[in-house]
Formats: sequence, structure tokens, C-alpha cells
Amino acid sequence: MECVVQGIIETQHVEALEILLQGLCGVPKERLRIHELCLKSGPNLGAVASEVRLLCDLEQPEPTWTVRHVGGAMRGAGAEQISVLVRTVVESKASKNVLRFFYTLGYKLDHELLRVGFAFHFQRGAQITVTVTSVNKMLKLHATEEAVPVTPGIQLVEVTAPASSDNYTEVVAAISSFCEYLAPLLHLSKPNVSAGVVPTAAAAAASLMSNGGVT
Repeated sequence: MECVVQGIIETQHVEALEILLQGLCGVPKERLRIHELCLKSGPNLGAVASEVRLLCDLEQPEPTWTVRHVGGAMRGAGAEQISVLVRTVVESKASKNVLRFFYTLGYKLDHELLRVGFAFHFQRGAQITVTVTSVNKMLKLHATEEAVPVTPGIQLVEVTAPASSDNYTEVVAAISSFCEYLAPLLHLSKPNVSAGVVPTAAAAAASLMSNGGVT
């Protein structure tokens, strides 16, 4: 399973966020260019629809593929009281023929996206990953070079960390603690519960740029 929170930030403040993350994480960033294909099962595969995401890493010299299935979120009184979403996730590396394989099984392409940006991976009470990406849609099938932003001027920020049924409370605490450092620039919450752009972002970004310099 994994713990996750999301938020949005205006593109003009992304450089300031990068400076802040670099200082907090102390590790170099990783560039991201991910072609994401969302597939849904057809009626021949059962009454309950199944969804999988195929992620093609275009930053690699030879593009690599990952199959990702996001399951249900943790429920109950405990889940409602925490600000981090805890959900089941299964990932597996795959060959370049994976799309053809799922088509053969009866899956259909629902939509595809291109995520472009950067990520930081670091240890801070948990193995945390922060991604900052522009989410783009394709105007033609698989035409990644012609992708256009879904929300121009806005980028998606996601903080995730792997967890288990034995340690998720510690991971939730680690993510919540880390997110407090980012609060002047953006608000992070459970996916689909976005609070929008933070009013203090412009002032916080200006302060970070003046103190951190332009990199």
C-alpha cells in the first residue's frame, strides 16, 4: 500500500518550490517525462470494471514500462481522521509489448496523459517521493510530442510513500510532518480534495527566490 497527498501550484512558483525541496531533501532531482495510459476492462472480463495504468518512462534512453493498479482506499473512522490517503497499490515492471498484451485481454484505452516535470526521492521518517508535474493531454492517439496542458499555468504536486498495514501510521505522520514545510507554497490533502492555490504562495516564492537564488 501507499500513503499519498496532492496539491496544485502555479507554474510561476515551481522554481521556488524546487529550491525549497532541494534544501529539504538534500538530493538531486530526477527529471520526469511519463506517458500514462489508462486502460479499462471490457464486459467480457467480469461485471466489475477493472482499471490499470501503463506508465512509459520516456526519460530513459530506451523507454521502460510499468503496470500500476491502484486499489481501494482504507476506510473506517481511523481513515477519516487523518489527512493522508492510504490505499493499496500494485506495481510491476513490464516489457514494451505490455499494451498489446492488455488489448489482447480485452482492455480498452480510456485516456492517456503526458506528465512532465521532476521528482525528489529521499528518506525522512519514511521513503518519500515528491513529484511536480505538468499534466498534458494528447490531441491525437499516442502523440506525446503534440501534448497540451490540461490546466495551463498549474502543476500537480504529489507526495507519496510506501507503507504496510504494520507501519502506515508512522508513514502518515512522516508525510504530514514534511508537508508542513511546504505549507507557505501549497496545501496538500487527499486526492480529489484540493483546496486550490494557497494565497501566501506568491510572497513565499519571492522570499525563497531572493534567499535561494535562481538555479
